[in-house]
Amino acid sequence: MRYFITLSFDGRAYHGWQIQPNGTSVQEVLNRALSTLLRQDISVTGAGRTDAGVHARTMVAHFDSVANLDCGQLVYKLNKLLPRDIAVREAEPVADDMHARFSATARTYHYYVHTGKDAFLEGRSWMVTFPLDFDLMNEAAAVLAEYEDFTSFSKVDTDAKTNLCRITEARWNRVKFGETDTAPVWCFTVTANRFLRNMVRAIVGTLVEVGRGRMTVDEFRRVIERRDRCQAGESVPACGLYLWDIRYDRP
Repeated sequence: MRYFITLSFDGRAYHGWQIQPNGTSVQEVLNRALSTLLRQDISVTGAGRTDAGVHARTMVAHFDSVANLDCGQLVYKLNKLLPRDIAVREAEPVADDMHARFSATARTYHYYVHTGKDAFLEGRSWMVTFPLDFDLMNEAAAVLAEYEDFTSFSKVDTDAKTNLCRITEARWNRVKFGETDTAPVWCFTVTANRFLRNMVRAIVGTLVEVGRGRMTVDEFRRVIERRDRCQAGESVPACGLYLWDIRYDRP
C-alpha cells in the first residue's frame, strides 16, 4: 500500500533532501525513522530535491508498506523519533499510482531577503547590505511567465531531460517574518509546474542584479533568451530558500 507523508524541515543541519555519501540528508533520517517504526526497509521518494541548507515548509514523500497503517499513530510516533528540525504534519494512504514527484502539478518556492541585521533571521533569510529597487525587480519577474526554456537558470550537466518549465507566478512582496519585525523582509514567491536544479536561487540572483541597477529589464529578458548560465547572476545563498507548497490533482 502506498502512503504520502507531508513534512517540514529546517535545512541548516542537512546536506539537502537527497541521500549523500558525505553528509546527513533529510531523506536518510526519514528512511531510518520509518524503517525503525515499521520494522522493514523503507525508502521514501520525495517530491523534489532541495540543496544543502534549503528549508521546506511543505515537502511530500511517498513510501510503500505491506502493513495497513494507522496514520495518526504513525505521525505521532515519527515525530517522537525524528529530530526537532524535522516535523511530520500528515500521513495518508493514496492510490498505488500516485507519485510524490511525478504526480505533482505545481510547486511554490519562497525566497526571503532582509535589509538590516536581525539576529532572529540568521540562517533563515539572506541579509543584503545594499539598496534594492523591488518595483523594478517585480517588473523583471513578470517577464518570466513569457518563457518556458530556463536553461540560463539551471545548473549545467544535470540529468534533466528538458529545461522547459511553466512559471505561473513570480513576484516580490514586503512581508513580516514570524514575530520579528526589526528589519524589512521581502519575499519572492514563484510557482511553476516544475523547477530545474538551482533555478530559484539563480533567478533571484539575477533579479538582484536588476534591483541594484546593474541590469535592465530588457537585459534580464535577453539573459533568458540566450539560454546560457554564464549570462545570469550568481546564485544567492541557500538560507533564504523554502519549498513552500506542492499541489496535486487528487481523484
